[in-house]
Amino acid sequence: MRVGNLSGRLTLFTEEGAVDAEKASGGRFGADPQAVYEVWDDFAVWAADADLTGAVPFDPADLGAPTPAPAQVFAIGLNYAEHAAESKVDVPDRFPPVFTKFRTALSGPVTTVALPAGGTTDWEVELVVVVGRRAERVSAEDAWSHVAGLTVGQDLSERTGQLSGPAPQFSFAKSHPGFAPLGPWVVTPDEFTDPDDLELGCSVDGETVQHGRTSDLLFGVPALIEGLSRVTPLLPGDIVFTGTPSGVGMGRDPQRFLRPGEVLTSHVTGIGELRQTFVSAG
Repeated sequence: MRVGNLSGRLTLFTEEGAVDAEKASGGRFGADPQAVYEVWDDFAVWAADADLTGAVPFDPADLGAPTPAPAQVFAIGLNYAEHAAESKVDVPDRFPPVFTKFRTALSGPVTTVALPAGGTTDWEVELVVVVGRRAERVSAEDAWSHVAGLTVGQDLSERTGQLSGPAPQFSFAKSHPGFAPLGPWVVTPDEFTDPDDLELGCSVDGETVQHGRTSDLLFGVPALIEGLSRVTPLLPGDIVFTGTPSGVGMGRDPQRFLRPGEVLTSHVTGIGELRQTFVSAG
């Protein structure tokens, strides 16, 4: 199942196009694309047998963030060994670093993003997990049963602000407007042969800059849900950015950052792609 946000309305997506969930369910489920995660189990049961023959074409530019207003946004750092190496830090042993991206940074999959002054905005393609059932002290073995689905994310990062000063400012520097594009939709785990092994990557103006597999995560989705839920309950509709593979601009020699006019395309195989066009902040 693929579910998302089309022009602000909860929508199911098929090979033929888009189906408005409120209309297809006769009002059983509302139009709010965030609220569905509070009733995710009921929605999934209904959707499995729903009549989706009325699908219509749509413009990808009308897609919004599939989870536009999560209660909590978790982001994981240093979760691929080669990314830790290019960042010149040791790999985490007990659990990876955790920070947040403020939810006002969330956007849909096809956007124009204004680059902050300074010229050090970097790319970080990531698999993003959407929570479908409250998770509190959940074991890794039971973790996938608490997942509604997976989507594609970009953890755009303004490196000067992130790393300068007496202490790092991860959350602050990674939360400029449009710095957390998501989409194009949420895909349920049953759609994948192996949801723990997905190919992901991104390119700048057609040049591949990141490529990896989620099977290389130091802490995979089950371990992340187990570790996070030991400390704080994960709520329906929460999202978890799981970490980025190597290839970020900051880790290159010479370093490379995004420039006005460039287009960043990000993908996770089996889910879809994001497309961000960058402009000067003016």
